[in-house]
Amino acid sequence: MALQSLVHIRKALNTLNPNQVRELSSKPVHITLHGPNDSAYREMEDFFLQDLRPVRRRESAELISRGERTVSLPGDEVVVYHRGSLAPTNALIFDPSQPEDMIRAALHQHSDAGIPLSRSFFPFRKPFIKQVIARTSRENTLFSLTTALPDVIPSLIELPWSVAEFASDTAFLTMNQVRMAFLIAAASDRDIGYREQKSEIATVIGSAFGWRALAKQIIGKIPFGGGLIGKAAVAYAGTKVLGLSLDHFYSIGFTYSRAERDRLYADAFRQGKKVAFRILSHTRPDIAKFFTDDPDAKRRGASQVSPNET
Repeated sequence: MALQSLVHIRKALNTLNPNQVRELSSKPVHITLHGPNDSAYREMEDFFLQDLRPVRRRESAELISRGERTVSLPGDEVVVYHRGSLAPTNALIFDPSQPEDMIRAALHQHSDAGIPLSRSFFPFRKPFIKQVIARTSRENTLFSLTTALPDVIPSLIELPWSVAEFASDTAFLTMNQVRMAFLIAAASDRDIGYREQKSEIATVIGSAFGWRALAKQIIGKIPFGGGLIGKAAVAYAGTKVLGLSLDHFYSIGFTYSRAERDRLYADAFRQGKKVAFRILSHTRPDIAKFFTDDPDAKRRGASQVSPNET
C-alpha cells in the first residue's frame, strides 16, 4: 500500500509545476503613496520598508513612489492613502494605529499580487502566508470529506483541481501541501522548486503517511461513519502544522521542537473538527446533525435522512 501511494503521489506531483509560482513571484508590483505632507509619506515608507536587509530595502524602495505617477508601469499598482489625505471611496487607507486593516484590504483587492508584495514588503508576508495556510488546510479538509461522501458538492471552497484526477486522498493532500510549500517559500523570498526545496518536500511526503495512518486509525475506532469528522480534522491539522512549520523555518532558520509541534497539532486538530463540521453542515446538514452534541438536532437530522442514506 505504501508503494502504491508513492506511485500516486509521484503522478500527482508530475502535474504540479513550480514555474507557475515563479511566474507569480516575478509579477511586477508597485506601491503609490498619497499623503498630506512629507511626514506622512515618511511614516508610510518606513512602515512598508521595515525589517528588510539593506540590499532588499533599497530594491523595495524603488517600488514605492509618492503622488500620481507620470508614466505607466507594468504590473499591479497598489495605491495607498494616508488617513490625513482626501481619498476616494473604497481606497486603501493607511492608519498608523491599525495598519493591518490596510494590509488585509490590499491583499483582497490585489489577490494575484500577494507573492510579490510579500517578497518585497515585510508587512504583507505574515498575513499572506497565513491566508495560504488557512486556504490549503480548508481545501484538504473539504477534499477529505468529498472522498468520503462523493455527493458532497464543494460549494464553500473551490478546489484547485478536479477530485476525479486523483486516485487517493494521500496523493491530493500531499500535492496540495507541496504547492503550499512553494507559495510559502516564494512569499518568504526563498528559492522555489523541487530541487531547491528537496528537504522540505521530503518532509511533506514523509509526513503524508503518518497523517494517513492516523486518519485510518480514527475511522477504524469509531463505527458507523463517526470517524468522518476526525479524518477530515487530521487532514486540516496535518496541513496547518506543516504550513506553520515551513513559515517558522523560513523565518528563523530552524523548525519547531517536538513539544511545540505536538501543541500546535492538538490546537489545529480541535480547530479542524470545527471546520469540518461547518463544511458538512453547509453541504450535508442531514448528516452533520449526527455529529452535534444537541440531542434535539440529532433527532431532526434523523428525520431528514432518507432510507437510501442510512
